[in-house]
Amino acid sequence: MALKYTPGNILFGEESVVRQAFQQLNNQEIDLARFCEDAEGYSCKRTTIGGECSVAGRGTFQGRRHSTLIFKPSTQPGWWIERSDLQEQLMTPVSIRNVWTTARNIVLRSGNPHNYLRMVEHIVALRLGMGIDDLVISTDTGDPPLFDRSSLEMVEKIDQAGIVELDEPAKYVTVKEQVTFGGSRGDFLSFIPAEAGRRGIRIDCAIDFASVIGRQRVVFDLTPQLFKETSFARTNASFAKMMMVKLIGWTMADTRNLGYTPDNILIHGKKKFYGEPRFIHGSKALEPVWHRAVLDLLAAVALIDVGRFCGTIVSYRAGHTLDCRAIVQLYLRHLLRIVD
Repeated sequence: MALKYTPGNILFGEESVVRQAFQQLNNQEIDLARFCEDAEGYSCKRTTIGGECSVAGRGTFQGRRHSTLIFKPSTQPGWWIERSDLQEQLMTPVSIRNVWTTARNIVLRSGNPHNYLRMVEHIVALRLGMGIDDLVISTDTGDPPLFDRSSLEMVEKIDQAGIVELDEPAKYVTVKEQVTFGGSRGDFLSFIPAEAGRRGIRIDCAIDFASVIGRQRVVFDLTPQLFKETSFARTNASFAKMMMVKLIGWTMADTRNLGYTPDNILIHGKKKFYGEPRFIHGSKALEPVWHRAVLDLLAAVALIDVGRFCGTIVSYRAGHTLDCRAIVQLYLRHLLRIVD
């Protein structure tokens, strides 16, 4: 199977570099493709959850601290973050407008500098992955738990609470034209408008690591079932970074007490994985590309707060910073339109 793309309207990035990256993607083999009917499994009505549910575990950045997230039905549109430990602070809307930093992970913040939540990507990806329009995330810390089963713990808890329909149709948005954003290291993102009558998301995601991970590519139509299966994919870190965190990470604010273990992340070196990788397909462990596609990229797209995005997204070697820069540009350049 071969899928070929051209850049469309390149909004930033050196054109020659972007075109070369497109050629590299077009030449890269697709490891796995999963297609389905349009938006299969998602309600066409606005949704929230049927009741409160919670998940708990060791903190991501304060590994000795017990961290809890409580998911609540929302009485107002959108996703919201509530810091229950802070007084006189409004809830933070889950929106590209409130991204504080993307240096190592996506951090959302509003109001008081302490009113933040770190590494939100593994949480807010559930908005599009599970098809939940309205939700409150309540926490007494800015440090969410990091689970051995990645985001599957949260998916299962919300499944138990149930997803309920509201008496209002869901709103969908897409891009007005194909637009492409080039990064600084031969990476790019390209957004392609939804075809007439279609409401789903198709993702073509490729990565290329100078380690045992190597080159990986998956193409799929997003469904609740696919999201549930792949939310089991953990984030990854190089063996060198793991050692740096353990030896001197305490000296740096963004890694201090980082709660990484061989169970909750996939550690990779030049020639081997340290621990058991997941999603074995043929000769490859596709865990890194699935994590990138459904928990990193999808989270950035979930920061579009005006409706459910539909259309095709092509991602080549991109990361959090390019993801969020691209979403900002969709707003600044007025490139989103409501789908009738």
